[in-house]
Amino acid sequence: MTTITSAERQALDLDAADPLPTRRAQFHVPPCGAGQPGAGEMAYLAGNSLGLQPKALRGRLGAELDDWARLGVEGHLEARRPWLSYHELLREPAARLVGARPEEVVVMNSLTVNLHLLMVSFYRPTPQRHAILIEDSAFPSDSYAVRSQAAFHGYDPDEAVIRLAPRPGEAVLRTEDVVEFLRADGHTVALVLLGAVNYYTGELFDMEAITAAGHEAGAIVGWDLAHAAGNVPLSLHEAGADWAAWCSYKYLNAGPGSLAGAFVHERHLANRRLAKFAGWWSTEADTRFQMAPTVTPVDTADSWQLSNPPILAMAPVLVSLEMFDEAGMAALRAKSTRLTGYLEELLDEVCAKRAGVSVITPRDPRRRGAQLSVRIADHDVGPLTVRLRHDFGVVADARRPDVIRLAPAPLYNTFHDCWRAATALEAVLDGHAAGLDG
Repeated sequence: MTTITSAERQALDLDAADPLPTRRAQFHVPPCGAGQPGAGEMAYLAGNSLGLQPKALRGRLGAELDDWARLGVEGHLEARRPWLSYHELLREPAARLVGARPEEVVVMNSLTVNLHLLMVSFYRPTPQRHAILIEDSAFPSDSYAVRSQAAFHGYDPDEAVIRLAPRPGEAVLRTEDVVEFLRADGHTVALVLLGAVNYYTGELFDMEAITAAGHEAGAIVGWDLAHAAGNVPLSLHEAGADWAAWCSYKYLNAGPGSLAGAFVHERHLANRRLAKFAGWWSTEADTRFQMAPTVTPVDTADSWQLSNPPILAMAPVLVSLEMFDEAGMAALRAKSTRLTGYLEELLDEVCAKRAGVSVITPRDPRRRGAQLSVRIADHDVGPLTVRLRHDFGVVADARRPDVIRLAPAPLYNTFHDCWRAATALEAVLDGHAAGLDG
């Protein structure tokens, strides 16, 4: 019989008393291996890389497969959720999720494809103004995308792409430093493209302040919401962002490689001068099957679509958006703040006893999402995360060489998960110091 310590009891009591009960039972949580603690389930804190599978998804996909088997091509009009207009089912819940108007959003493609399609329209460089501003710790795919866009337009990426780094001795880039750069040097910047929540540190930027500063400098401002959508409340329309894109396989739990989203502010929707790639789904729906050789423009984000929606890929996104509508981002954000605050207290105790171990995520809850990044100096964190998983049933994310990311997603993570993660990390660090990690 396992004895419950007072610290573990506190975590269990916090779960029992929390005003937003966990939806953990609605997800498939990976099972623990033989001999691992955790009542048969992993403490899964890697939802910032890949969210868990909703149990409702299998039935939803089965229904679409059944309609395909039963109806064939007629499923476009006669399926329980007709395929022809299926993407419209996602429009309003996606808009609510990111704080947009329905006509400003569309679910399509993958994240980096959407970044490129939107940069076709919104990165229009000139010799005097062609810089693209990103954070130095931008996700590599964003770096590759903006460098390739600069090169495509004939500019040297090493000169055109400006990477803003944190102040010396600091781990995160401050919003005020981005604003100050734009005030001083924004006249050279054609496009600002930042991750609203930084994938590496978990830092949440002040999107409204940076967007305003970018516009004052004459730049277009876009946002990568890969680590923000489903993580923090967003107000894209009110913040004035020109455009944004996000994926749905992290906090949105729609499956590996799942469809992404795009936002274009309404002030741009009727602009016929915007450069834009086009395909069959870019044209007006009412006349689509007239098979005309030219596009009939629509004044919504749909005009950035190219191809007909992949129904089997849209079904998981719809299931996810329904869950977020039911829970509400405000309630999820409040629980996220409680979970990360508790985890931070536990990690502070771990860090205080060990030199070179520190939390690099901002301590102010308003400046971070559902993630705490722990730097373990002079150690390769790859083997450490393997031990966390194999020996303790804790799934964390390694960002080599020395950062472990822990992301308590409020839909399915618990205070007990946080306690397990901190306790396991302490044991693994002690084992590493003793030379026990192989």
